[in-house]
Amino acid sequence: MCHFEALKLLSQSYPLGYTYPKLHTGKSWYVDFYALDPATGQMRRKKYNLNTIKSKIQRHQYATELIVSIVNLLRTGWTPWQIVEQKEAPILLKDAFALYKEHVQRQQKEKSIKTNLSFLKLFEAYLDSLSRRSREVRQITTSMLVTYLDKLYLKQGVTARTRNNYRGFLSSLFTFFVDRNFIQSNPVDPIKNLTVSAKKRQPLTKSMLRRLNDYLSEHDKWMLLACRMEYYTFIRPGELRHIRINDISVKDMQIFVSGEISKNKRDANVAINREILTLMLDLGLFDYPGGMYIFGPGLRPSATIGDKNLFSREWCKLRSTLGWSPCYQFYSLKDSGIRDLANSAGIVVARDQARHTDISTTNRYLQGRDQPVHEEVIAFRGVL
Repeated sequence: MCHFEALKLLSQSYPLGYTYPKLHTGKSWYVDFYALDPATGQMRRKKYNLNTIKSKIQRHQYATELIVSIVNLLRTGWTPWQIVEQKEAPILLKDAFALYKEHVQRQQKEKSIKTNLSFLKLFEAYLDSLSRRSREVRQITTSMLVTYLDKLYLKQGVTARTRNNYRGFLSSLFTFFVDRNFIQSNPVDPIKNLTVSAKKRQPLTKSMLRRLNDYLSEHDKWMLLACRMEYYTFIRPGELRHIRINDISVKDMQIFVSGEISKNKRDANVAINREILTLMLDLGLFDYPGGMYIFGPGLRPSATIGDKNLFSREWCKLRSTLGWSPCYQFYSLKDSGIRDLANSAGIVVARDQARHTDISTTNRYLQGRDQPVHEEVIAFRGVL
């Protein structure tokens, strides 16, 4: 049987006009399916390569999400072979937005879900104000998006950084549409980011760190532990509240940060030094069940995870007591720690401890489970 006859038979065998997408694994990972090409009336194979995704877990997650999205699209009559002349089945914004919402809600990060849905809600409200809610995706122009961003920046008074965040969301949204052949190109690409001033957050001076250490040593050693962990381990506050007692290896003097809770979604080991470990032992941390979170409600070990504002709320109280400016934030401890470790042991050590992929990222602070930790970090004695 020739190739053409096989395709013809395939199209006759699937009256729906498509086959269900399937994940293939092995040396080459990909998702493929057949769909009717309206230009030829024949079935054609569509293939999405997944080898660029490094982690097998992430490949499975992405493939599952991709397959669900493709099936939903196919059921609406969509085909990856749509051509410009085919105008009988345009993709409406309301349908595209609904698909994007489903895509976002399947993400793991609660904060990312809320942020993206909030951005989308505001953009939908803007389109509603134009009485263009039924507009097709392909009718959204660069000019419209510039007007929207100008409205946010010039009329509503958002900062340049916030305006750039909105632009980033729109770029991601329309990239999602491009990937699914709703449109041919991203209308956000020609729009440039605005120049932004440096962040107001400032690192703590050495004298401030000593004062912080003296005050918390007397009044709140659990908060001192939280501060030391931020200063020495560089674990992000959003990750820190997810750390459990059994994530700590006293023998290896390290903390395991799972990819399920980390910002970059990668497993990593982070060194803890003797200052942290001594304080943990002093507080009797390891007398608690290993499955407990280190920082539950009230900054105490608990089976219940602390809320997302736990550290910032306690820090604001502390900052008020010490009479410090709002530019000194809980996250400033990470800035301070990176600065002090880089000065003591070198920027490469600081980069690895901070889990940065590039030294340029670490430089901005200096105004996997099998990953080794640096002995220099374990021996490092800072100010706090």
